[in-house]
Amino acid sequence: MKPWREVAIPHPDVLEGTFQQSEFAADITAVRSGNASREYQDAAAFFQRTFITEGMRLLLIQVAQRLNGRGGEPVIQLQTAFGGGKTHTMLAVYHLATRARNLSDLVGIPDLIDQAGLMDVPQARVAVLDGNAHAPGQPWLHGTQRIRTLWGELAWQLGGAEGLALVQEADATGTSPGKDLLKTLLAQYAPCVVLIDELVAYIRQFQEGQPLSGGSFDSNLSFVQALTEACKLVPNAILLASLPESEIEAGSQRGVSALRALEKTFGRVQALWKPVATEEAFEIVRRRLFEPVSDAHARDVVCRAFTDAYLAEGTRLPSETQETRYFDRLVQAYPIHPEVFDRLYEDWTTIDGFQRTRGVLKLMAKVIYRLWKDANQDLLILPGSLPLYDGSARNELTYYLPAGWDPVIEKDIDGDRAETTDLESKEPRFGAVNAARRVARTLFLGSAPSSGATKPGIRGIDRSRILLGCLQPGQTASTYSDALNRLADRLHYLNSSGDKAQETTLFWFDTRANLRREMEERKKRFDDTSDIRGKLDSVLKKLTNGITYFDGTHVFTPHADVPDDSALRLVLLLPEQFYSRDETRQGVDAVLDYVRNHGLKPRYRSNRLILLAPDHGSLVRLRDCIRIALAWASIVDDVKSGRLNIDQLQKRQAEKELQTAEDVLPRVARECYRWLLCPVQHTPTDPRPSVEAFPLNTSGASLGSEIERVCVDNELVISAWSPIHLRTKLTALYWKPDKASVAALAFWEDTLRYLYLPRLRTRSVLEQAILKGAASRDFFGTAYGQSDGVFAGFQLGNANIQVDTTLLLIEPTAAAQYEAALAAKKAEKVPTPPVEPPQPPGPGPGYPPIPGGSSKQLQEEGGWGKPTPPSGDDKAKAHTFIGTVDVNAATAKTRLVEIADEIISHLTSDMLASVQVSIEIKADFPAGVSDQIKRVVSENAANLGFKNKTWE
Repeated sequence: MKPWREVAIPHPDVLEGTFQQSEFAADITAVRSGNASREYQDAAAFFQRTFITEGMRLLLIQVAQRLNGRGGEPVIQLQTAFGGGKTHTMLAVYHLATRARNLSDLVGIPDLIDQAGLMDVPQARVAVLDGNAHAPGQPWLHGTQRIRTLWGELAWQLGGAEGLALVQEADATGTSPGKDLLKTLLAQYAPCVVLIDELVAYIRQFQEGQPLSGGSFDSNLSFVQALTEACKLVPNAILLASLPESEIEAGSQRGVSALRALEKTFGRVQALWKPVATEEAFEIVRRRLFEPVSDAHARDVVCRAFTDAYLAEGTRLPSETQETRYFDRLVQAYPIHPEVFDRLYEDWTTIDGFQRTRGVLKLMAKVIYRLWKDANQDLLILPGSLPLYDGSARNELTYYLPAGWDPVIEKDIDGDRAETTDLESKEPRFGAVNAARRVARTLFLGSAPSSGATKPGIRGIDRSRILLGCLQPGQTASTYSDALNRLADRLHYLNSSGDKAQETTLFWFDTRANLRREMEERKKRFDDTSDIRGKLDSVLKKLTNGITYFDGTHVFTPHADVPDDSALRLVLLLPEQFYSRDETRQGVDAVLDYVRNHGLKPRYRSNRLILLAPDHGSLVRLRDCIRIALAWASIVDDVKSGRLNIDQLQKRQAEKELQTAEDVLPRVARECYRWLLCPVQHTPTDPRPSVEAFPLNTSGASLGSEIERVCVDNELVISAWSPIHLRTKLTALYWKPDKASVAALAFWEDTLRYLYLPRLRTRSVLEQAILKGAASRDFFGTAYGQSDGVFAGFQLGNANIQVDTTLLLIEPTAAAQYEAALAAKKAEKVPTPPVEPPQPPGPGPGYPPIPGGSSKQLQEEGGWGKPTPPSGDDKAKAHTFIGTVDVNAATAKTRLVEIADEIISHLTSDMLASVQVSIEIKADFPAGVSDQIKRVVSENAANLGFKNKTWE
């Protein structure tokens, strides 16, 4: 497919930029006097560039019939909006009637004459009365001849001095000649054509009660009425007069009065005609601005590609694009897209002062000139192609708009400093097709005319029409749709009527900044360390609220406030403690700080922390999103409190934007907090711990589920443990040749402390591993204490155990050897002592002896009966321990733990020992105890089973 510049070549004056505003304005007086440009002066050139519309065709047929005396309307009023082609139509009649060139040289005229059923058009006299050419008090000068009135000028142009003589007296007195006199004049010089242009502009200059040389207001109206009646009576005379369509074009109140009077005058005999239909404007503009298309096949290929692309997009585009006739519209308007004409003729022509045809020609000439100079490669000139970056083209549009549009275009729409240009430079997908600028240009063309406060109706254009103004074959509508969504969130002067994602939403530009500008200003108010962090804290707490994998989740909690206990905890670091692959120091230092410290004291249980850090590259966006949410919240609050006055549409927009901003925050926060940091120490001999980082998948499952997955997959936290792994750790770190057992819960305490040990999720994980391992003879044996080489409650291959503070895990080889030794001792045969009745316990520390055997022998054989009185050797041993110690109340917790570990645990290691521990607490209150302390201590003492809890 070829771009438009290779198929449709503009006229030289358009290419060279030599066109002038006056060249687009047909001046019938200049043509009559021979002073017009070639395009208007030469009849052949004029018809070469003139598209004969249906209305013009019917009018020229009537002119031809009238001049031949074969019917036709005698009086025709041309009444259209400003720039609607009235003067251009009169020029067509002028060139047809004067016959300065052969009819065969006038493009389209021979066919027209055939349709009229005529052989020829007689050469006629043409009188041109231009209301802008002279003022009522300014006579016409023809050599030495002075003519004062319209009727005098009419007579002179038809018959020279001879014709003027017929109305000489009426011209001198400024009174209207009668119908009969005008009939004589017209009949004498028939066939004739009278062309009256800008009649209102002439008559409105007469002041009430102040007659001028040109007559008076009433005499001129009388002349017009008499002239219309006279033309009706002369079969080969015709009158064409142009009147403005609106009162605004009529000018002053005097002009409006003149217009109303002339409408009544012409209304008696006229044939009203409106020259240009909207569809016909395509060809008018094309002929005036472009040379004839030489490669029709290339044009049709492009137009067909556009229609195929529109069919492929379906309902995303306006319904008329799905009709087969849209191809014909594309061909007819080529190389300008029909949407450009639709917007100009339907929207821009509603602006006061924008001329229907002339204004479009002027604008498109400047647009084509700039696009040609910039080597534009678009297949058609679309609304999205308009070079609003060009001052000349931009000024042509903003001239008709209210003040204030220049900063809108420079800031939001087009130019080096526009937001659209910045977006395209950051988004290659948009920049490749200039998507943002094309969307903004289309929006401007379709919505700027409705920006005036007095304009009625619904404002803005919908998404489908915006896409139509941008899309070309080979592109997808989704690119432009995404660009529109981005612009709706970013631009300061772009407004929307509802949810931007919905197809029915309308978009428009306005010179008043939308609330986004207010929001951008308020964003600067919020501080990172207070406002931003406080909002982020609440967002992260909501985000982590459902996490149950950890026993505790701490957001921005100082290490002094993170408990140093056995619970597994997740800590979310501050934004300043970020992490990235290239910048790890802040995150790693923060993790080591938490692992080592618990306030001013060292952390004891360091292996219970997993930390979540923000990504360095995502922090900027997260902070910006938080600022946006805070800014919208402040706007909504100010509206509710009456500190900010806005309309209901903007109020709803602010509430919607606030909700959108709040909805975005959890997602953006999760995308930012995506580094799971885990402290590790691979061996006990590592000089210092290190930190491993694991990236989280920010899409799909919830944050809690994703953290759990990463912890399980990378064995950061052990939720189910095999006894073989437990045996491996015990073999490597605990079982030694001189120490074949280890306390099970001592190992649990070590897993809480040391980073080189596995991080078990809960104590039950270790208990399950112990129970599974105890059922087998391959992993370890168990016992409930050891004294003098004897394991109390020893078992191997039996899972019927209880995991408590006394449970020992024995190296499997040592356990097997110990089991073998026990079996060997039991195998020794020992004489069975006679059975004696049991003896009552004696008063001493021992019991009476059992006849037939010693206590030592029974102990060695593993069968104890009633204790016997101590032997001589036993009496040398101590039998009772009584210890008393004073404990400082400030360190009672630590001291009691030490006493339990170092004293009581050793006393209970003997299974035969009976150990009783009593705690005596005495507290004196010189000033008397408070009711609160008394109540709390009494309740707690009762709950803890105190035998004595007396207050004195």
